Amino acid sequence: MRKIFILFAALLCLQIAASAQNPEFEYVMEIKAVCDPSYTVGQTAHGERAIIPIVGGTFEGPRLKGTVIPGGADYQLIDKVKGRTELEAIYSIRTDDGINIHVRNVGLSVMNKDGFYFRTAPKFEAPSDSRYDWLNNAIFVCVPEGKPDYISLKIYMVK
Repeated sequence: MRKIFILFAALLCLQIAASAQNPEFEYVMEIKAVCDPSYTVGQTAHGERAIIPIVGGTFEGPRLKGTVIPGGADYQLIDKVKGRTELEAIYSIRTDDGINIHVRNVGLSVMNKDGFYFRTAPKFEAPSDSRYDWLNNAIFVCVPEGKPDYISLKIYMVK
């Protein structure tokens, strides 16, 4: 019986390995988040902490569109010696049909000899009885880019 189980487990592992693929990405939306430029900075044991209020904005993609609800913030832990910033933005968005979706976007920005690296991984909490439930059941990656009046967050779903 044990030999059959081991054989079954080995075959299952081979099947999983054979079906593994490089991930594909599907464009979901661009969030244009507006932040308050007069943010708070304080020193911590781990570096400088910046709290940047999110005061509004918009978002749009093939399957959803709406506004960024004021009241969130981007919490950054800045290590100037290493040229590294840990980011955690917590805020909510409201679709044009009135559905509120909570967003928690965690990421990293690093300036090093190879250049500038800036990526985040947003997680969405949408009502499970809404047409946006699909946001609860996927992994997302984000390519942020600072603009003069907002931060652009281009979000892709890992397929």
